[in-house]
Amino acid sequence: MTHDIVWDCETYPNVFTLHAQHAHLPIEWSFEISDWRNDSGAIIEWVHWLGSIGARMVGFNSIGFDYPILHALCRMGQANARTLFDKAQAIIESQDDNRWMHMVKPTDRLVDQLDLFLIHHFDNRARSTSLKVLEFNMRADNISDLPFPIGTSLTQDQLPVLRAYNRHDVLQTIAFYHHSTESIRFREELTARYQRDFMNHNDTKIGKDYFVMELEAAGVQCYDYGPQGRQPRQTRRPSIALKDAILPWINFQEPEFQRVLEWLKEQTITETKGVFKDVVARVKGFDFVFGLGGIHGSVENEILESDEDSVIVDLDVTSYYPTLAIANGFYPQHLGQSFVDIYSHLFEQRKSYPKGSPENAMLKLALNGVYGDSNNVFSVFYDPLFTMRITLNGQLLLCGLAEAAMGHVPGLRMIQCNTDGMTVIVPRESRLRLKQVCEWWEKLTKLTLEQVNYRRMCIRDVNNYLGQYVNGKVKRKGAYEYEMEWHQNHSALVVPKVAEKVLLEGAPIRETVENWPDIMDFMLRVKVPRSSSLVIEYRDNGTEQQFPLQNTTRYLITKTGGHLFKQMPPLKGKELWRQIGVEAGWKVTPCNDVSEARGARVDFDWYVQEVEKLVNGLS
Repeated sequence: MTHDIVWDCETYPNVFTLHAQHAHLPIEWSFEISDWRNDSGAIIEWVHWLGSIGARMVGFNSIGFDYPILHALCRMGQANARTLFDKAQAIIESQDDNRWMHMVKPTDRLVDQLDLFLIHHFDNRARSTSLKVLEFNMRADNISDLPFPIGTSLTQDQLPVLRAYNRHDVLQTIAFYHHSTESIRFREELTARYQRDFMNHNDTKIGKDYFVMELEAAGVQCYDYGPQGRQPRQTRRPSIALKDAILPWINFQEPEFQRVLEWLKEQTITETKGVFKDVVARVKGFDFVFGLGGIHGSVENEILESDEDSVIVDLDVTSYYPTLAIANGFYPQHLGQSFVDIYSHLFEQRKSYPKGSPENAMLKLALNGVYGDSNNVFSVFYDPLFTMRITLNGQLLLCGLAEAAMGHVPGLRMIQCNTDGMTVIVPRESRLRLKQVCEWWEKLTKLTLEQVNYRRMCIRDVNNYLGQYVNGKVKRKGAYEYEMEWHQNHSALVVPKVAEKVLLEGAPIRETVENWPDIMDFMLRVKVPRSSSLVIEYRDNGTEQQFPLQNTTRYLITKTGGHLFKQMPPLKGKELWRQIGVEAGWKVTPCNDVSEARGARVDFDWYVQEVEKLVNGLS
């Protein structure tokens, strides 16, 4: 059995606590360095013992925060709480770009570290997620925030509260560790197979690093080495003439598509950001909107169904961006033709592994991660011309498929076009003609289309829709999603769940909401930064009373309760703090302890109203 020891520490000017627990056994450790006790020696002895038995310390943001503090303690041999607090503050106050200066190299660590924060890529700004948010998303019985402001000198009477909070965070980290079992096992298998440490890599980094391994094995130099250390080789371009990115044989009969093509060929760009702003081709009443991330377009506020006369057909290009690069020999200039050869090899190699295997998963990451990284100024794949070749030709070739389908398939209507495919509704007698058009396009482009049929689609707009396949499975996008990723907001999941039942099963809205069995699906959460605060205000007989809440708060919309407010710092040049209502006009009941929901009179009107927003207006 792997000895995974889940841990966390808390730092205050006069108190340092460390709590740890075995992930699989009922064994716990608790240490303290304070004005009243100093476990420095015991902590150091414990750390060395963990190293000697080959244990692994598991934390949440531990490599960036907790372990550098612990490592400093072990190197000092003895420390007081103030010294460790100052170290913690130096880490917190360091700029993001300099945070690495505090990290300890893997080869210097006294115990192997596994950081769930890094594995799930929460260090990415767009995915940034706190343990408190995860507690909400995991539906924890109790969501506990930091009990005392940072920098507070604690009294001895406050120590039990801090210890309990420290232990609580460890237990919640253990819960998330068990939710992460597949991700951890995947990294263990890759690390063992390739003799390279993938343990704290996010998915994108795994894919990139494996691709680089393959390139270097083929003799491609990916990095330059000099006085400043290892630097990625790149192709930087002062400008790009877009005509140089577009395949020369692309042409259109449809005037609107041809107009966009000619306009693109006239453009010279110095950066990729904003190049596609307001570029739209309207063809037979359907708007094709171009963007750096891909083409998109959709009918709005419609419900469409397959019936005995017509069928909804979804056409997706198989592995669109990788196969586009392979078929046309696109590569970052500094990596040369070998890049295409490796890309093609990995694509074929993936087919030999069953879906669900770690090899298949890793190769998928390697194949899909290259396009995004080609526009990353820190990446070894950086070449913005490669980026533009992929995105421009990807969009224009889909326009070619749309032109042929709309022009040559009788009765066909475009429903959606989005990045790597399109959805159409077509008379059943025209399906053979659609098949012929697809085969022609595949031969022309050397790409492959996959086809599935929808039973029903409920579309609010391009980013928000439901699609039910003929096999009963459901595709959910935007506001209709409820099987969420960990970094997303899991608030009021009863709303999309009921909306789906209404749209796909004809369920009545209010009755379904009022009889929904899971109270956790009604919960919402609000989070404010430490510079702000949350308060709840109770109004009774003309009097108002405000009470502070923790910065991450779970709540229900209820018939009785208080009004929830964010208290925000003054705007620049202003003096007054701002008070901003949360769910303004509605009462809420905080439920950080889930027992607080017992007996709460849920205000179903709010939830019904939100469901109606997803349902009404669709025709």
